[in-house]
Amino acid sequence: MSKKLHLNLFEMNCLGHLSHGLWAHPADQRRRYTDLSFWTELAVLLERGKFDAVFMADVLGIYDVYGESKKSAVRNAVQIPANDPFLVIPPMASVTKHLSFVVTSATTYESPFAFARRMSTLDHLTKGRMAWNIVTSYLPNAAQNFGLDTMVGHDERYDMADEYLEVVYKLWEGSWQDDAVVIDRNNGMYSDPAKIRSIQHKGKYFNVQGPHLSEPSLQRTPVLYQAGTSQRGKVFAARHAEGVFITGTDTTLMKKQIGDIRRQAEQEGRDPALLKFFTGITPIVGSTTRRRCVSSLSSIPTICTKAAWFILVPVPAMIWRHMPKITSTVQVTILCNPYPSASPRRR
Repeated sequence: MSKKLHLNLFEMNCLGHLSHGLWAHPADQRRRYTDLSFWTELAVLLERGKFDAVFMADVLGIYDVYGESKKSAVRNAVQIPANDPFLVIPPMASVTKHLSFVVTSATTYESPFAFARRMSTLDHLTKGRMAWNIVTSYLPNAAQNFGLDTMVGHDERYDMADEYLEVVYKLWEGSWQDDAVVIDRNNGMYSDPAKIRSIQHKGKYFNVQGPHLSEPSLQRTPVLYQAGTSQRGKVFAARHAEGVFITGTDTTLMKKQIGDIRRQAEQEGRDPALLKFFTGITPIVGSTTRRRCVSSLSSIPTICTKAAWFILVPVPAMIWRHMPKITSTVQVTILCNPYPSASPRRR
């Protein structure tokens, strides 16, 4: 039996997602990202093209490492301005029947109780077409936006994420029994109180009484995606993820990463064959002249604004100006972003 090719569109509710500078092209339509019609037209196009899902990326801060300033990110529209990814999903769902929606949300800053209800609501409205890209948030500015002086350490963010998942599993899977909603009009009872329980979670990072406020949606737990390939990230993926993103151009190394995560998933008691792995492509369609035109729109400062984060060391702009060869290589790396189902906690 031949394998199926799964296609997701990697998107973001902003002017400049990954193809930085392209907004300046006369034919570019990204300026319409604030219009509802932009997203509904996109959804119809993707469903017609047999895409599995639209994957909505997100950030909670600004790229301010390059030049030790936010100026370059703001000037070049490097993922700013950026709007909420959740709010464009219901309109896209209303004009499609099969297209699924993957939304990015960080476990470090938002309450799992509030997030669980939001995802249940979307799963109801989309009739079970929701997925969650689990991230821990990587921008220092994001931590400052949520009241912290510095970022929580990398591995501790994953410790928090593990407990976060424990909480939402309890809310989605354990709070309402399958037959809790009775809709008994004669006796005036919509839900049976005996079949809805408080989760009473008390942990290191979260205390949540419950019960879950939403009645069970079609999936209960959405499809789970994860993209971290650090050692701790791979442990997290092995425990929870159904779709895993990996990046790179070395297929030998990518196979090794996949094998490592599958092995750890088996150790967690999961069927490793059920995990799906995705990588990314950036197709450029057009004549050589047009390709040169597109390439010219992405300046060295624009590339450096994103690339500097990967080093996470404040580098003065004057130093980056003398590194065009290095930054060109980094640009290629940045553009190789990866791209569902078998949750270990799903009923």
